[in-house]
Amino acid sequence: MTPGADDRVRLQKMIDQAAAENVPVFLPPGTYRVSNLVLPENTRITGVPGASRIVYTGDGHLFSADSVKRVELSNIAIDGQNRWLGDYAGALLQFTGVEKVMIDNCDIAGSRKHAVQLERCGGRIERSRISGAGQSGIYAVESDGLSITANDVSDCGNGGILVHRWKKAADNSVVDGNRICRIKANDGGTGQNGNGINIFRADNVMAANNHVSDCAFTAIRANSASDVQITGNQCQRSGETAIYVEFEFQGAIVSDNVVDGAANGISIANFDQGGRLASVTGNVVRNLTLKGPYEHEVGFGIGIAAEADTLISGNIIEGAPRWGMQLGWGPYMRNLVVAGNIIRKAPVGCAVSVVEGTGAAVITDNVFQETVDGAVLGFEWNKKVSGELATTGSSRFAQLTVERNRIS
Repeated sequence: MTPGADDRVRLQKMIDQAAAENVPVFLPPGTYRVSNLVLPENTRITGVPGASRIVYTGDGHLFSADSVKRVELSNIAIDGQNRWLGDYAGALLQFTGVEKVMIDNCDIAGSRKHAVQLERCGGRIERSRISGAGQSGIYAVESDGLSITANDVSDCGNGGILVHRWKKAADNSVVDGNRICRIKANDGGTGQNGNGINIFRADNVMAANNHVSDCAFTAIRANSASDVQITGNQCQRSGETAIYVEFEFQGAIVSDNVVDGAANGISIANFDQGGRLASVTGNVVRNLTLKGPYEHEVGFGIGIAAEADTLISGNIIEGAPRWGMQLGWGPYMRNLVVAGNIIRKAPVGCAVSVVEGTGAAVITDNVFQETVDGAVLGFEWNKKVSGELATTGSSRFAQLTVERNRIS
């Protein structure tokens, strides 16, 4: 096919015929101006990377597919030109109930809404460059083992990569090796927007080896997502908490991440709503700030925070301008083990809740350096209520074990 004035009709006819014959459609170099293409079973569209361009003309939607087994797009550039999308269209590319969506080595730019929206789909989105979406780069809801790997997602209005479910359940998606940057929160809020990777109600998801920078809120946020793994990520210059595991979750591994520049580093939160059971190990958290995007009851500038059934071990925190660690909040603390960490250059090394009714915390074998107001201090919410526990011991608080910590 060669580009022409009436590309939509010709391209739709070619797609239908090729799909019926189970062969691919090849787009030679050129610009194809189209809208409202419907992709049938076994659609395969490929082109010449950087030279085969599909430009949306703004008449409703660009690509859609519904209840088919397989759709493939590869080696094409797609430009939405920020044109109007119909009320029924959530994205420039919208696929529903497709068993295998395969998007490889594509450029997708300029969507007024989401760039790619997948609902009840499996498959892979890989090696593609997605930019300039008004909402998010990739919005995947109710997925079935979706892989999102080695993509560049940038300059989106409200989110980078979203892995969501309508109801909490196993999702089994993998978000690996992506580069995500400059994600805004144009629709505001206190965390629902502005995240590089956002996992919501989706269990058994892995977010690994991603490079996430300059997000208005969080680099990687898991909300009500159980058995989530957040490992080996680079999180640079986050506007709020760099890595957030919050609300109704059970089971999280947060390990071997680098956080450089954020309001808070890593937060394992919301025991009051069932959030519990995590391992936070081997992370480097540094260069935090007291300034966040909204007023918060605790405040910002905290390296690592956790509340219930959590191991915090082998981490390095440097430059947390409020607290190096926050253990519990008010009565919400249970079964915390804090061992073998290094905390440097924080006014308070470890702020542990000693409100009546809190559970046990073990704080042992940590190194505190330049914690000028105290290494381990007891707090009732924001109020300091103890002297230095790291040297005097914790006999006053039976629920605490504070031993063998070094202060310099």
